[in-house]
Amino acid sequence: QVQFMESGGDSVQAGGSLNLSCVVSGYNRNCMGWFRQAPGKEREGVAGIGHLDGSASYADSVKGRFSIARDKVQKLLYLQMNHLKPEDTAMYYCAADPNCSGVHSSGMHFFTTWGQGTQVTVSS
Repeated sequence: QVQFMESGGDSVQAGGSLNLSCVVSGYNRNCMGWFRQAPGKEREGVAGIGHLDGSASYADSVKGRFSIARDKVQKLLYLQMNHLKPEDTAMYYCAADPNCSGVHSSGMHFFTTWGQGTQVTVSS
């Protein structure tokens, strides 16, 4: 059974940083990622890793501020978020990317199977 368990969300002020973690179990593919969803908004892909040549992909909205990484041995996925903005406020989810599609610059993604999420709140 594929399971993802996110943690690390918190309330921070604009300009601050957070590092989200995700424990992955039952999923043995290379490609995974993060997406977020704010109240009343559609899901937005944030970052993907492991697709094609193994490089990462990011939505334009977070490029240069967020960084995705993973520990294959420990089966952990991370999302380092710097220079946070109020518009980054959302529930963040780690997810499977079985077709290794990554995240389009627009935030489009094809993630399947995700955890319960972790809340990130950024105040101005």
